[in-house]
Amino acid sequence: MQAVEIYTQPRCGFCTAALRLLAKKGAQVTEIDVSRGPDRRAEMMQRAKGRHTTPQIFVGSTHVGGCDDLFALDASGKLDALLRS
Repeated sequence: MQAVEIYTQPRCGFCTAALRLLAKKGAQVTEIDVSRGPDRRAEMMQRAKGRHTTPQIFVGSTHVGGCDDLFALDASGKLDALLRS
């Protein structure tokens, strides 16, 4: 299964929802809390091509996007394949 990295911040409902879906899928997730320093947020924005909202989700080297993007990928049936690739 692909490694998953997710940039989050405390009290973010979208972050919590994304983490729950990924846990349901059995994904190994590395959570990066952007509130722990401006360098983390800058790193996230660079990797996410300027997107500044949390969560920002990466499956392997693929930038999935945010929570809505993750759920859309799952609804289309493509998330499981991405996690397995």
